[in-house]
Amino acid sequence: MSKVLLILILVGAILALVAGVRALRAYLGYRRARAALQEHLAAEVDRLALRTGELEKNLSALDSLAQQLPLQISELQQSLSTLRVLTGALAASLRQVQRVLSYSSLKDLGSERIASALRARRSREQKRRSEAPGDAAPTDVHP
Repeated sequence: MSKVLLILILVGAILALVAGVRALRAYLGYRRARAALQEHLAAEVDRLALRTGELEKNLSALDSLAQQLPLQISELQQSLSTLRVLTGALAASLRQVQRVLSYSSLKDLGSERIASALRARRSREQKRRSEAPGDAAPTDVHP
């Protein structure tokens, strides 16, 4: 019976050794996984810290730009009001130019009509003179 007990003890020891080796392997795998996870998390935290710094910087820049917006809007409104005044003045000037041009064209048109009427009168008088007999005395009749 001592041999059976010795075999049982050896089998138990071998099983304990196998279980110990497995436990040691599992522990080493756990440590490797934990180290890789810690490394990955540390890199992610560093990356997030950099991004947070960039976001804070951009937020500061946006804040300063937002503070300048009311001033720029005010300047734009002033420019628009100046543009409205200048546009009104330009429109008034254009209307005046149109009036002057229309008066001038009417005047030119009137003078052209008068000139054509005078030409027509002269040509009628010349026709009458050429049609009149040569021995007839001219008359002082004006139509």
